[in-house]
Amino acid sequence: MKKAISRILVLALALGIASYMAAADEGSWTGYVTETHCGEKGAKEGHADCAIKCVKEKGAKWALYNPADKSVTVMTGDSATMEKMAGKKVTVKGNLDKAKKEIAVSSMTPAS
Repeated sequence: MKKAISRILVLALALGIASYMAAADEGSWTGYVTETHCGEKGAKEGHADCAIKCVKEKGAKWALYNPADKSVTVMTGDSATMEKMAGKKVTVKGNLDKAKKEIAVSSMTPAS
């Protein structure tokens, strides 16, 4: 009985550590608001209307394109704010889930 309890405790501890390690990283990122359908090609002011249409009608997700490393990261959060900032260079603050490559946006402001 003691062996079973100790094994359960070790397993619970391992799961706790694994979930802590997989936790989201808080930070800020700068890039262009685009969507997953066009990605890098949609990272410009003239693409805003198309991005909004892709998200609303075609199932694309809002994304942040970082020209420095050419990465596209999905963003979750207030869709109205993302729509307003479509095609613009912004600084996003939030939590990055590295496994999903997704930022849970807590704030978004125009980048200088």
